[in-house]
Amino acid sequence: MPNPFNPSTVIGYQLPEAGDVRLAIYSVLGQEVRVLVNERKEAGSFTVTWYGTDAVGRRVASGVYLYRIQAGGFSAVKRMVLLK
Repeated sequence: MPNPFNPSTVIGYQLPEAGDVRLAIYSVLGQEVRVLVNERKEAGSFTVTWYGTDAVGRRVASGVYLYRIQAGGFSAVKRMVLLK
């Protein structure tokens, strides 16, 4: 994943076993911006692209964003910077 990015970034993740996956983008204030993945996935490697838009397709402002991935008992938060 390039960081900083403009206008889009690819987020990769791997699942050692099948399970429910949720990957969402948040503002630094903790507001949910967009859910990119919310479904059951088989084990394997995956990528998802975020185009810097919110849940209704509007471009978001430049700044720091967080993505949180949850899969089974695993949860991680990573930081990324959107520059325009």
